[in-house]
Amino acid sequence: MLNRFFLTIAISILALTASAQGRDLPDFTDLVEKQGSAVVNISTTQIIRGGHGGGAAPFDEDDPAFEFFRRFFPHQPGMPNAPKEFENKSLGSGFIISADGYILTNAHVVDAADEVMVKLTDKRELKAKVIGADKRTDVALIKIEATALPVVKIGDANRLKVGEWVVAIGSPFGFENSVTAGIVSAKGRSLPQENFVPFIQTDAAVNPGNSGGPLFNMRGEVIGINSQIYSRSGGFMGLSFAIPIDLAMEIQGQLRNGGKISRGRIGVVIQEVTKELAESFGLAKPQGALVVSVEKGGPAEKAGIETGDVILRFNGKVIEQSSDLPRIVGGTKPGSKASVQLWHKGSDKELSVGVAEMPEDKAAANPHSRRGSKSAEPAAANRLGLVLAEPTAEQKRELKLSAGLIVEDVRNGAGHYDVRPGDILLAMIIKGNQTELKSVEQFNKLIAGLDKSSVFTLLVRRGENQTFVTIKGLGEKSSEKSGDKSGDK
Repeated sequence: MLNRFFLTIAISILALTASAQGRDLPDFTDLVEKQGSAVVNISTTQIIRGGHGGGAAPFDEDDPAFEFFRRFFPHQPGMPNAPKEFENKSLGSGFIISADGYILTNAHVVDAADEVMVKLTDKRELKAKVIGADKRTDVALIKIEATALPVVKIGDANRLKVGEWVVAIGSPFGFENSVTAGIVSAKGRSLPQENFVPFIQTDAAVNPGNSGGPLFNMRGEVIGINSQIYSRSGGFMGLSFAIPIDLAMEIQGQLRNGGKISRGRIGVVIQEVTKELAESFGLAKPQGALVVSVEKGGPAEKAGIETGDVILRFNGKVIEQSSDLPRIVGGTKPGSKASVQLWHKGSDKELSVGVAEMPEDKAAANPHSRRGSKSAEPAAANRLGLVLAEPTAEQKRELKLSAGLIVEDVRNGAGHYDVRPGDILLAMIIKGNQTELKSVEQFNKLIAGLDKSSVFTLLVRRGENQTFVTIKGLGEKSSEKSGDKSGDK
């Protein structure tokens, strides 16, 4: 009898615990019922034109897969008897932001489409017009001719907290109005080649077809547009990225009012400040955006910003990492004046810079490698294992140099310093003090006075670009690359 009593008590406790745990789990049903009708399925068609058998085949004819592809997919471009044109179809998602038919989605969903169709939850299918698209942020605005449509509630991505529950609704693999949930994994993520978007990272399942769909908070407000996933398989692996809704709404406003996206620029090339670079420049901690080069005649040069400066604040906004600067400068109105706080030659400096307008499609520079002509009698390798030569007057004219040393050879295992033959060493920075390099003798004296544990930085010109290379530990294989440039701002 006593045993039965204790068993009853134990079962009751387990039931109460399970009930309490159940109450703690979020319920998404109300959110989906109220907001799901404003999420749409987007299908696009692109007409690929070419002659019979034209275009590049996906497999070489000697590849065993070629015969399989030809037999089971006979009408693909590049295959024998392929038609003159064929349709390339793709799927995505979007959401309605106004009752008269304006819809937000991703630029890559509608890119190069000849026809865009929108399917509503009431099964209506309507042809859409692309109002505009911005590839830099991957935001597009399209419109359908309809009235009294359900619309989403727009939230504030700045209030979003890491660990908060979020819900994604979209059409993964064409399965319309699929709902997935997760949490915010991180905010302000920077992705390669994506300088203008501080992505929201989540673990809500997102797959092909979810692109352009909304990411909701638990109040039923859209706080992001699902845009990308990180995957090694092509499918979801727990890492998805969304464009903050405040940025997307700003872009759609510009697209709706004429289609031109206006961004600011100041004309600098920057790179990340590593721990070694911070030590070399005399900074207390790694922060800011290190200026690698300054555009001649550009706003930054006119304001007094120099190569080797570290931009710490722009218009009062802190630059924690170099990727913050493009977003902040890009969001500054062209023609305005901005305050800039710098770390300049070992101390703080403030100045004002005029913000210019970034061209809509600025082509990336294509670096051309240049070699310094080897002297008849190359110098011996120095303490770093570098064979250096002073440029001739002709080389100075050709390379537009006022000073600098040409790296003719890299010996004695010095390749781990990331200094290469053909590089031009322009300056040396030790504890924030920058010295222009004018002779081999001068450089050798500078490094001769350093001990094995010293950390210093070289300003290196490589082809038509410049970068900072940190040397840590003379004669020891412990140096690190300072980081890649983040591009023109």
